[in-house]
Order: sequence, then structure tokens, then C-alpha cells
Amino acid sequence: MIQSAKRLDTVQEYYFSKKLREVRGLAAAGKPIINMGIGSPDLQPPASVIAAISNSLGDANAHKYQSYQGLPELRAAISEFYNNKYSVTLNSENEVLPLMGSKEGIMHISMAFLNEGDKVLIPNPGYPTYTSVTKLVGADPLFYDLVEENNWQPNFEALEQLDLSDVKLMWVNYPHMPTGTNATFATFEKLVAFGKKYNILIINDNPYSFILNDNPLSILQVDGAKEVALELNSLSKTFNMAGWRVGMLLGNSRFINQVLKVKSNMDSGMFYGIQKGAVKALQLSDKWFQDQNKIYEKRRKLVWQLADKLHAKYYKYATGLFVWAKIPQGEKSEEVTDSVLYDKNIFITPGTVFGSQGEGFIRFSLCVPEETIKEAISRF
Repeated sequence: MIQSAKRLDTVQEYYFSKKLREVRGLAAAGKPIINMGIGSPDLQPPASVIAAISNSLGDANAHKYQSYQGLPELRAAISEFYNNKYSVTLNSENEVLPLMGSKEGIMHISMAFLNEGDKVLIPNPGYPTYTSVTKLVGADPLFYDLVEENNWQPNFEALEQLDLSDVKLMWVNYPHMPTGTNATFATFEKLVAFGKKYNILIINDNPYSFILNDNPLSILQVDGAKEVALELNSLSKTFNMAGWRVGMLLGNSRFINQVLKVKSNMDSGMFYGIQKGAVKALQLSDKWFQDQNKIYEKRRKLVWQLADKLHAKYYKYATGLFVWAKIPQGEKSEEVTDSVLYDKNIFITPGTVFGSQGEGFIRFSLCVPEETIKEAISRF
């Protein structure tokens, strides 16, 4: 029998891949399932963006292999977007790398910088892919706890007490998923200083900046950040383009070039039409964000009512596509979410998916129409 690679012994199938199979099975059996577990926007991309991809299909180069670095027009649009929205200056020639989704970037960065046995600082709770990719490339996760009492910000005193001698990378994610906590500029300053002190590459994963957030921040706003920091961003959440797979990596040219060595061996460029659509999205006015957030604000208020039915507490000023809620003391996250799934036919996410520090919490997605959330409330 042909054996799989040993690296697969270090990871499990992604929680949502496995759980959604069960959820689909329940739906196929006739259960009226409401899926509030996934952050996949249900709203449409801007009409002008759809028109841009459609209108590009007849262009002479539309169906050829594309540049590994993306269209110059797309890199320029990303650079201008960062300048307008974050006041960050980027050279579009060598400090911007378009990606087929930011998830791809997590793998490419890890392959570019990690050797077997290197250690990686990973937030707990945090995005599970940071851990799985770290293990797949043979590096070792070193978890740092984020706690409610510290507003889910890194505890730098605790970090400095760890053995950091073999740490190569540190993943951070603000606005934070799953808690919805925004970063502070002071946190970014401390992260940059920490990276310089210990020679650690800091990567901020930043796809939620403009969702229910009046103060978008980038770690690259900090003076000297490019010396030790990279930033991932994405059009998936901001522009309802999750299935298009458009992300970006920003930082100094030396880091970008190392990642490009990996990426150029893994794909043959992003589809031309998607790039043209992405350019149009990045050029939209602030009215787009304002209109989207009006919808999400209404949904969030309804989700708070649903959380109240479970006697769960939540922070009303969180950002992003989710409501992170604390269940009553003594209850277990997965027991609560399974009970709601089997008794009420509503799928929500247990906090333990995101690490041990997620125990005692549950997460609701806002990617659900208002009428559907009202139906979920009525089931209680």
C-alpha cells in the first residue's frame, strides 16, 4: 500500500471541511438548517466589479498565462489603496505581491522562511491555518495566549518570558478573528519593536479592516515596520469576493522576493479578468464600505438577540464579520453548539475551533440575511 507523507500525520482535516459535511447531511435529510458558522459573504460584489470582469473577457491577453507578480495595473491599484486608506506608501514594482487569496500567502510565507525545527508564534485563539501550515512545513507552533481581560491583545511581558531563540515568525491578526477585537497603534508599535529585538518576522493578517470598523489600521503604518513586518490583506470579505480568491502581500522588496520564489513555482498567474475586477474594486469610494456596514449593523443587532437567547455575553464594539460571545460559566462550547445544531437546526461555531483559549465562547457569522436571523431567533 502506498503510504501518505508523514507530514499529514501532524494535521487533521480542517474543522469546517468536516463539520460542513455533517451539516449538509442534515440538510439533505430534510432538516431546515440555518448556517451561521462560516464567514463567507452572502452579499453580491459591486456591479461595476462584475462588469469589469465581464468586459475584460474579449481583451487580447485575457486567456493567456499571466505574470506571477500580477498585472502592473493591479499592483498600482493595491499601492494606491494602501496610500488612500492607511497612509502607507508602497512601491508597486517590488513591495506588492498579488495572491490567489491570502490563505495561499500563509503557505508561501511559511515555505519561504521556515526550516524544519524553527518555531512560530501563533495566537490562541487564532486562525487554525497558521498552526496547520506551520506543522506541514516541519516547523513547531509556539502558542501565545490572548485573553479577554487583556482585550485579546498580546501580553508582551509573557512573550518575553518564552524561549524565543528558535522563533522565526510571529502571526498576528488584527482586526482579530474570531474575537473581532481591533488592534491599537500602540500594539503595532510594540510588535515592531518586539520583532526587531528578537529578529522575528511579524506578519499581520488584515482582511477585516473595513467591516464595522471606523479606524482601519495597518502594521505598516509604524515607522520602521518594513524592516521586520509583512501584511496580508484580501478582497474576500471587504468586497464580497471570497470565491474570486484575490489577496495581497505587502512589505519590503527583500521579503517579497523570497515569497515570490515560492509562488512562481506554484502557479501560473491569476486569471486576467479577476485581476481587472479587483482593480475596479480597489478604486471604489468610501460609500461602498458605508452601505455594506449599514447592512451588517442591522444583522449584528439581530445576532445579539440570538446570543441573548443563549444567555451569552458579547462586546458591542467588536469589528469584522462575526459576533464572539461568552457562554455561561461551566458550559462547554462544543456542547452548546451541537445542542443548538441538533435541537434548533442552527449551525454556529464553537470557540474551541480557534484554540484552547476559545473554550467558553461561541461565534456567530453575520453572513446571513436578516430574515434568516429572525427565523433563527424564533426557534427559541
